Amino acid sequence: MAKLKDKRREKVSVATEIDRLEERKALCKDNLERAEFKSRKEKLSEKERQELEDEMSIMNERVQKLDKELETLRGENRKNMLLSVALLVFSALFYYIFVYNEDES
Repeated sequence: MAKLKDKRREKVSVATEIDRLEERKALCKDNLERAEFKSRKEKLSEKERQELEDEMSIMNERVQKLDKELETLRGENRKNMLLSVALLVFSALFYYIFVYNEDES
């Protein structure tokens, strides 16, 4: 099952993956804010408060994990952008040297 997910992710662009992770992170943050609001406004028993705090710590861990994944993907996206710019410069240089100069000769 994990290999199937990895194969599907390989076909997805880095920008799409970044968008997907940002949406998941926003959803986790919304759930975390809702849980914090609930812990402040409602009178909860000690057991319910502990369960809510455990849930909040799990959501915080998820947000941190998503932040790390986003950081990695943004680095990969930066590398792809630099590669694209390098190819564009190389193509322009190739055109100038071999095509544009031959027209002037």
